[in-house]
Amino acid sequence: MQMRSSNPVMKRAMRSAQPGYGQPYQAPYGQGGPYQQQYAGYPQPGQPPYGQPGYGQAPGQPPMSAEDARPMSIDDVVIRSAMTIGMVILTAAITFFLFPANPGLGMALTFGGMLGGLVLGLIIAFKGSTNPALILIYAALEGMFVGGISRIFELSAGTAPGQLVTQAVLGTIVAFAAMLAMYRMRIIRVTNTFVKVVSVALVAALVMVLLNLVVSFFIPGGLGLREAGPLGIIVSLVMIVIACATLAIEFKGIEDGIAAGVPNKLAWHFAFGLTVSLVWLYIEMLRLFWMLYSIFSE
Repeated sequence: MQMRSSNPVMKRAMRSAQPGYGQPYQAPYGQGGPYQQQYAGYPQPGQPPYGQPGYGQAPGQPPMSAEDARPMSIDDVVIRSAMTIGMVILTAAITFFLFPANPGLGMALTFGGMLGGLVLGLIIAFKGSTNPALILIYAALEGMFVGGISRIFELSAGTAPGQLVTQAVLGTIVAFAAMLAMYRMRIIRVTNTFVKVVSVALVAALVMVLLNLVVSFFIPGGLGLREAGPLGIIVSLVMIVIACATLAIEFKGIEDGIAAGVPNKLAWHFAFGLTVSLVWLYIEMLRLFWMLYSIFSE
C-alpha cells in the first residue's frame, strides 16, 4: 500500500527511512519511478523498521530511545497537545490577571511573548524540531501574548473582564469540533490541491497583514483591514476560515503519521502544529467579537 502525505514533517520522516531518496535517477516522492515502485509503506532492506531505534535518524546522530522510537499513537498526540495547550492557558491566565495590577509589566509580557513566540515558532517550524523543551517554551510565550492581547481587546471594547475571552474560547472550541467532525466524516478531504490552496491563502494573508501594518505607520488604521468595521469583519471571517483549514491539514498529518508508524517523538511536532493553529484561531475569534462589540455598542 502506498503511503502519501501533504505534511512536510511527515515527508521528511518517511524520506529518512528510504535509502537514496532524492539521488540521481530516482524520481521525487509521489512522481513514480524507482522510488515509488520500491516504497510500499515499509522500510527498505537494511533500514530499521518503523518504531525501532535508528528510524528517521541522520547519520552520526545518537539513536533514539525506545520511548521516542516506538510508533506514534493518537494518545501520544492528544497528551502532548494537552500539555502545550495547557501551558498556553496557564501563562495566558497569569498575564491576563496581572495586566490590571501592573499594566507596564503586562504590556512587556504581551509583546515579549509575541516576538519571542514568533521567532521560536519559526525556528521550530523550519527545523522540524521535536524538542519538548523548545515546544513548551513556545507555548508559554504564546500564552503570554494571548493573555495580554485578550485583556487589551476587552479594555478597548469596554466589556467586563473575561466576557470576550469566554466567547472567543467557545467559538474556538466549536470551530475545532466542527472541523474535526467534517474531517472524520470526509466532508473535507485534504488533498495536495487543498494544501496548495491553503498555503497560497496563508501567504496572501501574511502579505496583506504586513502591508496593512506598514500603511498604518503613515495612516491611522492602515487600510482598515483589522479595524472595527464591515471590511475588518470580512477579513477576520476569512482568517478564521484559513485557520480552520490549517487544522484540517494537521488532522491529515496526524492520521498519516499514525498509519505510517512514524516515531513517537513526532507527536511533539504535531502538538506544536495544533497549538499554532488553535492560538491563531482563538485570536481571530477574539478580534471578531471585539469588532462586533465595538460596532454595536456605539
